[in-house]
Amino acid sequence: MSCNWGTELWDQFDNLEKHTSWGIDFLERFTKFVKERAEIELSYAKQIRSLSKKYHPKRSREDESRYTWCLAFASTLRQLNEVAAQREELAENLNSQIVCELIRYSQELKTERKTHFQDGRRTQQHIESSWKQLESSKRRFERDCKEAERAQHVSDRIDLDNKTDGEKARQAAQHKHQAAEESRKDYVTSLTQFNQDQHQHYHTLVPVIYQRIQDMEERRIERICEALRSSAEAERKVLPVVTGCLDAMMDAAESVQPRMDTRQVVEVYKSGFDPPGDVEFEDYSATMRRSISESSYLDNRTEGRRHSRKLWPFIRKNKLLTLLSSPRQPPPPPPTSPSPGGVADCPQSPPSSSREPITQRLNDLMTSGSRTRKQCLRSLKRGGSSPADCSHLPPEQRRKKLQTRINNINEEIQREREQRNALLKMRDVYEQTPHLGDVSSLDPRLDEVKQNLKRLEEELRTNQTHNPVQLSTRLSVYLSVSTCLSLCTCLPLSPDGSYTEDHNAELHFKSRSSEFDEDFDDEEPLPSIASCKSLYPFQGQNEGTLSMVEGELLSVVEEDKGDGWTRVRRNLEEEGYVPTSYIKVFLDSSAKGAMTYI
Repeated sequence: MSCNWGTELWDQFDNLEKHTSWGIDFLERFTKFVKERAEIELSYAKQIRSLSKKYHPKRSREDESRYTWCLAFASTLRQLNEVAAQREELAENLNSQIVCELIRYSQELKTERKTHFQDGRRTQQHIESSWKQLESSKRRFERDCKEAERAQHVSDRIDLDNKTDGEKARQAAQHKHQAAEESRKDYVTSLTQFNQDQHQHYHTLVPVIYQRIQDMEERRIERICEALRSSAEAERKVLPVVTGCLDAMMDAAESVQPRMDTRQVVEVYKSGFDPPGDVEFEDYSATMRRSISESSYLDNRTEGRRHSRKLWPFIRKNKLLTLLSSPRQPPPPPPTSPSPGGVADCPQSPPSSSREPITQRLNDLMTSGSRTRKQCLRSLKRGGSSPADCSHLPPEQRRKKLQTRINNINEEIQREREQRNALLKMRDVYEQTPHLGDVSSLDPRLDEVKQNLKRLEEELRTNQTHNPVQLSTRLSVYLSVSTCLSLCTCLPLSPDGSYTEDHNAELHFKSRSSEFDEDFDDEEPLPSIASCKSLYPFQGQNEGTLSMVEGELLSVVEEDKGDGWTRVRRNLEEEGYVPTSYIKVFLDSSAKGAMTYI
């Protein structure tokens, strides 16, 4: 249905002015609405991004890369970042495509409306002026007609009484008739002109002006409709990406595998130690018997030394001793009711933090003075950085750590070898076709690759040496060959690994196994780094442990690596591990005098 404001609303100029003014106000309010919505979207995106950043790991943590639920949460945070980016893009589109355009259009609309209504007011003023002129000529014509009629009556009355005065009255009446005739002509002219102006006003000027106002109003409504459509289209544009983010969040949630995470906990925290055995009976009456005389104490020590010399010949002061004698079981707890002599010095449980290995500070200890040595020992006791050989870790974790390191080094070696082969092929091509390139230009790169390969192979050998898997393979071969040699020489072996005093067989065994000792006898005995005093008696029943009596003074040759065992020495031949909680380490110079006879 078509309509025309010029014909339908020809007399509603004031109402049209009010309506168009209200339409512009609505356009400005709608612009403000879109602007505030864009600000809300931008603020929402900022808050989502801040929230994701807050709960995202500050740095790459190895723990969070192992478990599927951590990976799923990290993926959700990344998708939230993408959602925030899409919301920022939506806000940018609303501001650039809608808000700015509406603000510019609102100014243009105000100017256009002002022009149209100024034209309407001018036409209104013109028709009103024409109407006023018509009314003026009409009143003048009416007045002149009345005066002419009144002059005619006066002339007729005077003519009957006095002919002289009658002539004057007739002339005056005639003059009035002429004025009335002129007024009539002027009135007719004004009337004709007003009718023409009025016809032009209501049939030409007003319809044209009102049609322009109507077109302006329709364009304003169409622009609002377009803005609504653009805002919906801008949001629909980001919906596929947001939907993809939500689908990725769902996939991340579906990827969580509880059973795999629980297995991963075993892989991470499995120590490799065997569960502790039964707690044996502790004979506290032995302390009473030992305190009867000092000679009995010395006899016990002598007897212990004599017994220790009959142990399995593999227990010696070299690398093999360290590998074989390190206890796999956790140390026993200290007695709940120690002897009176050990109550004051009862130690606490060893700290669980990793400690710096002694091998990293051995040179400082051996070359520095007494004061510096004390500081080094105190730093060792407090703990330091993790050792390169991962000796601070439990066996299982150490094996996995070193194996991962070996795999990474092998991958780097493979890449370097491939690069070396490519360079060699390129050098062959340059030698055959010199115009393709200079052969000497490849030498620096080849030297660099060779150096890298040499360095990586050295690191690989070092880590393979530290790897318990490699060491256990070598030890298995060593033990198997040694056992075969012992059986061949008819060495009587006891169940606990000891042998009899058959010196000829022992010499024959040592000569047969000397080639296997070369790999383990290349180091000097570890130096003494501190002294310690036993707080409780300890019976070393496991292989690699050292028995001790209460109050005995020993030398510390290797600190506690975090497993609760400390390596000590009684003399140059007797070494072994004792529970760290059973001894007290002396770090001051007052212990030197106590250790002179050790």
